Amino acid sequence: MGPTSPHARDAAPQAAPLAPASLPLDLTRAIEQAGYYPALVADVVQAALGGEEVVSHLVHQETTFDHDVVRRHITVLALTTSRLVIAHADDHTDERSGHEDVATATTESVPLSAVRGVMITHVVARPQEYQPGSLGREITLTLGWGAVSRIDLMPATCADPDCEADHGYEGSVASDDISLRISADAEGETALQQALSFARELSASIGG
Repeated sequence: MGPTSPHARDAAPQAAPLAPASLPLDLTRAIEQAGYYPALVADVVQAALGGEEVVSHLVHQETTFDHDVVRRHITVLALTTSRLVIAHADDHTDERSGHEDVATATTESVPLSAVRGVMITHVVARPQEYQPGSLGREITLTLGWGAVSRIDLMPATCADPDCEADHGYEGSVASDDISLRISADAEGETALQQALSFARELSASIGG
């Protein structure tokens, strides 16, 4: 058989670029159940993951009020073996396009080595009736990786109760990049347990 002509070589099919791996079914379902533009949110999360396997995830949807306008937000946290992927989407009015409603979706990838802290605040109603192992019905999950720092200041004091001198201020610097409130009463027991499970997985991943 003779050599292949240049035209034949040009006509040869080219290998298609590999598509990113699909999201895990439970993550896809959680995004769909949140109900905030699920196709858009799933696409941006999938693009940010770049084919990495998801070890654990958390989907949190929130509704806020801006004067007389209802605003919706969704945050997706996806943990891989090397990164924490954060996706946040919300809607607002674009003044440039005649007050048209638009959605924005932002993703950030944080190496696990850069995650500085995982803090869980448990809110327990009627603590005098607390049942061991229940851990309350509401938590606030706060994650820090150094992008945002909060400084808490308060007047400094001394041990002398009669002292009236000015001792200046004392305070602390805390990393507070994202904070999510999850309530079993508002979002269901499953959502609360998923948040606790995600926090445990992330804590174990950075505990190294």
